[in-house]
Amino acid sequence: MHRVMLFAMGLLLLAVGSPCQTTTNDLKILQDLLAEVRQLRQDLHTTTAAVQRAQILLHRVDTQEYVVRSLRGRVDSLRSNLDRIRADQKIRAERIKEGEDQLNSDDTPQTERKRFEVGLARIKQAYQSGTNEEQEAQARFTEAEDQLRVEEAKLNELEAQLDRLDRDLESAARGH
Repeated sequence: MHRVMLFAMGLLLLAVGSPCQTTTNDLKILQDLLAEVRQLRQDLHTTTAAVQRAQILLHRVDTQEYVVRSLRGRVDSLRSNLDRIRADQKIRAERIKEGEDQLNSDDTPQTERKRFEVGLARIKQAYQSGTNEEQEAQARFTEAEDQLRVEEAKLNELEAQLDRLDRDLESAARGH
């Protein structure tokens, strides 16, 4: 009988001990779940921030691409204008040479010389104006090219930031 009593007390102690162990296990599981939820919340916050940053970067890239396209168009237009001015100057220079050759020629009658001198003076004046116009056009072209290089550098930096963010997001995705 003594053994039966000991056996009953042992069962009673085991029954009382089991809820404690179950409560401890349940508490551990709940703590683990809570930690995981907190980690998921942190990951979601980080990902949301990264997505928002990516959206801002994409908008900035789009805006910068527009600026670069506009500047390229301006540079192309200024280059065409400069080429036209240079072509006109080349024609004027050839006309000046022809006019001077004609004036210095013994074949030109004295009566025609006055007309050639007046025409030559007009061409030289146009050539001088063209030279000033060419210098101004060259300055505008150079300034536009410099501005284009600056804006292209900004675009390249934005694209590099976007690439880094993409790599960071990819690493984070593989890490989880």
